[in-house]
Amino acid sequence: MSDHYAELLMYVAPEPIEQANQQWIARILDHLNLGRRNADHLDLHGLWLAPELMVTQTCGYPLMTQLRGQVRVIGRPCYELPHSSQGEHCSLLLTRDDNPRHTLADFYNSRGVINGHDSNSGMNLLRERLAPLQRDGRFFANVANSGAHRESLRWLREDRADLAAIDSVTYDYLARFAPQDVAGLRIVTRSAPSPTLPYIGPVGLSDEQVVQIRQAMNQALQDLPQVAETLGLQAVLPASEDDYQVLLGYEQQAASAGYPVLQ
Repeated sequence: MSDHYAELLMYVAPEPIEQANQQWIARILDHLNLGRRNADHLDLHGLWLAPELMVTQTCGYPLMTQLRGQVRVIGRPCYELPHSSQGEHCSLLLTRDDNPRHTLADFYNSRGVINGHDSNSGMNLLRERLAPLQRDGRFFANVANSGAHRESLRWLREDRADLAAIDSVTYDYLARFAPQDVAGLRIVTRSAPSPTLPYIGPVGLSDEQVVQIRQAMNQALQDLPQVAETLGLQAVLPASEDDYQVLLGYEQQAASAGYPVLQ
C-alpha cells in the first residue's frame, strides 16, 4: 500500500464539516487501498503541486490562473444547499442588517473586504458584479484583505467593513452549524453563477485513474449517508478545466468594463 496526500482544505469549518470531510477521506482511501501521508508541512500551493498527491480541492480561479496544465481535474461537487445546487455555487454579497445601503450601487465609496486576491468567490465574482458600477476604475473607498471568508464575516459584524462576497457553500455551512457567524448580516445580492470548487490530483493521472478516484469518492458518499447529509453533497460530477473557463470570462468582462483590479 502506497501513501499519498489526501486533504480537503477549502471547507474546514465549522467542526461538523471538518469531521465529515475526514471520515469521507478515510473511506475514499479505503476504496483505493491507499495510505495517507501527513501534509501538515505543506502550504496550499505545495499540496496542490505535490507529486505524491492523490486528491485535494482548490479554488476555480487559481486553477485557471496558477495551476492550469499542472494538475488534473478529477471532478466537482454537486451540493444541494440553499445557495448551491447542480454543480454550481455563487457568492453572496453581504452587509450588516443595520447598514443603510440597500442596492449594490449604494455601496459605492464604502469599505470592502475580501478573503484574498486569488479567490474566485471573494474577489473575482465580486469584481464582475461591481464592474458596471465602478467609476474611473474604483468602487470602494478602501479594500482590506482579511485572509479568510470567516474573517471577512467578522469584519462585517464588527463594523470594520460594509460589503463582502462570501462563498455560498461557506455561508450555508455557517448558517447551519455556526449561526452566530452570520447573525446580524443580510444578503444584498448574489453573484453570477460559478462551477463549484474542483477536486484535483497530479497532472500525471490517466483518464482511467481519474475515473477510479471519482468512483471511489462517490462510493464513499454512498457508504456514509450521514457524511453526505452533513456536507450537503450528493455526488462528485465529472469535470475538466474547460468548465472553469467561465471564470476567466468574468475576469475579462470586468477588465473590458474598465475594472481589471478590484479597488
